[in-house]
Amino acid sequence: MGQQTFSDDALVVFGHGSTINDGSAAPVHQHAAELRRRNIFAEVREAFWKQEPKLVGTVEGIPQPRIFLAPLFISEGYFSEQVIPRALGFRGQTDEPWSRVRMLAGKRLYYCRPVGTHDSMTSVLLARAKEVAEKFPFPRAPKPGDTTLFIAGHGTEQNEDSRKAIERQAELIRATELYSDVHAVFMEESPRIAGCYALAKTNNIIVVPFFISDGMHVQEDIPALLGESKRLIQQRLEKGQPAWRNPTERNDKLVWYAPAVGTDPALAEVILERVREATDWPL
Repeated sequence: MGQQTFSDDALVVFGHGSTINDGSAAPVHQHAAELRRRNIFAEVREAFWKQEPKLVGTVEGIPQPRIFLAPLFISEGYFSEQVIPRALGFRGQTDEPWSRVRMLAGKRLYYCRPVGTHDSMTSVLLARAKEVAEKFPFPRAPKPGDTTLFIAGHGTEQNEDSRKAIERQAELIRATELYSDVHAVFMEESPRIAGCYALAKTNNIIVVPFFISDGMHVQEDIPALLGESKRLIQQRLEKGQPAWRNPTERNDKLVWYAPAVGTDPALAEVILERVREATDWPL
């Protein structure tokens, strides 16, 4: 691929964002700040679909002739592959094939692939699972051979590709034989997160949310689906405590619940890999 330089280029790290939970924007700011610190690009900006600064306006205001748009999304799903590319003019209203490179007012825009579909996310997920087990070993550290790992995703019936990144990671980790079993589970599709107790044949369960941010889904919805009371979740969050106590016993199983993958420092390098890939795409 050769050695690429980006000193004349701009990078926009963008996420979905939220008008309800300020914490959902944290990973975008975190990784943009790290890449800005490295002085690789002429400019690095943050942007969002649902909150300020909005993505479309941000792109229009960038002066550099090449602009790389890096979606901090888990899957090639409804928003990352349909809604946002249409708003940016990369694709029309049909499902016909579309190009991730386009010209806009003399500037060349590259719409990179989501970070969550990159091969290196396997090691990020494994690191999250290992970290939570080692950080909270009481009453004992779970042995991988007696542990079922669950990769928890959002899922949506609006785009069948949304679940593919989660299922693929479950398959890759299952092939390592590090855990007794590995399952992909979802909030809005089957198999559901609440069904993990029936799926697990082991005494120990580790749940890693395959989400970018520790937002409302990760902090509130998934703990409730795992069986924690909503009242207790709110009480803990109001006190600045984690919504889930590691480990918690549920249905005769010990459950460890990890943070979302999106705040892992390794994602800054994944963003760079996605940018490097994009330079080989034809207009």
